[in-house]
Amino acid sequence: MSNRVEVHASKYFEELRQVAAALPFDAINRIADELLKGYESCRTVYVFGNGGSASLASHFACDIGKGTAHCNGGKRFRVLALTDNIPTITAWANDSRYEDIFAEQLKNFVQPHDIAFAISGSGNSKNVLNALALSREVGAVNLGITGFEGGAMRSLCDVCAVVPSNDMQIIEDLHLSMAHSIFQRVSSRMTPMAMAAASKV
Repeated sequence: MSNRVEVHASKYFEELRQVAAALPFDAINRIADELLKGYESCRTVYVFGNGGSASLASHFACDIGKGTAHCNGGKRFRVLALTDNIPTITAWANDSRYEDIFAEQLKNFVQPHDIAFAISGSGNSKNVLNALALSREVGAVNLGITGFEGGAMRSLCDVCAVVPSNDMQIIEDLHLSMAHSIFQRVSSRMTPMAMAAASKV
């Protein structure tokens, strides 16, 4: 006899609604603003995470890179998902440690004032923490979205938006929504920037 408790859809979505209402909206806006500052100064954004967060890293890089391509006169966002190069990831995991798969990629590229954007449900993934530590040493800006209490990642980020939940599925659902809201805030501000620049010519 199974001891599993049946979860009704209505209960899940009610919890999702409650947690969404308690999101740190100011921190989410600040992340968008930091990304926009990086864009304005032609800095590069590196996005990374594990599992579902890896999927979101790739998704977010696509949204920011392609979704803003026609804003601001076509000036492009410099963004790269460190989750996308499978041969490089497996090489570092095999020859070094899985904990190094993102930090070692960053060593090839990251410059002062670039942006490391970490995504982690727990905030305690070693490879995410190592990448953030490396980024901080270089003098880049660290941004992050996480859940639970923020984990060790929270203290390594200049801005960290924490989903106030201990349910990984709720956290991942809201991370996607947060990423979309960040994208919309960024893209909505890029077109007025182009218009303002044109008016000064």
